[in-house]
Amino acid sequence: MPMLALCLLCILAMAAGPASAAPMGSLEPAQHEELTLLFHGALQLGQALNGVYKATEAQLMEARHSLGFYGHALGLLGQEVSQGRDAARELQASLLEMQMEEDDLKLQAEATAQALQEVAQGQQALRKSMQQLEVRLRGTWLGHARQELEALKTPHSSAPSLSLPEKTEDQSCTKGCFHTTCGP
Repeated sequence: MPMLALCLLCILAMAAGPASAAPMGSLEPAQHEELTLLFHGALQLGQALNGVYKATEAQLMEARHSLGFYGHALGLLGQEVSQGRDAARELQASLLEMQMEEDDLKLQAEATAQALQEVAQGQQALRKSMQQLEVRLRGTWLGHARQELEALKTPHSSAPSLSLPEKTEDQSCTKGCFHTTCGP
């Protein structure tokens, strides 16, 4: 910028040069005043251009500083984006693993439900079988007890006869016990 002002002054001086080559006394006061105004205007223009140059230079420095700041912020944002992508990948991997575990758990739950259903069916069959065996055992036990009772009632037996009071069905044992005093 100072070079520009110096160049302007040189141009003005060259333009004024032919006029100043003439003797000083021959210059009219109006021309001298015009030259003074011209030099004063050139000086003001130089000062204005110098002010514009300094303001532009300050703006450029501020822009450079802001650009550096924005570049740094952009770098930090880039790192955060990269970290976010890594976290997203980890979350996707975790989600996939959780879905696989969920599928395994579903299969285990189905297998357990099937096994429980089979156990329940087996338990029902066992209960039915136990009831049938209980009925047979009562029938066999009671039949054997009746035969012994009939044998005791017959007169040709040499043993003394024991008379047991006969019980009605209402008085029979309901606790599932099997002894000779219980019966029909």
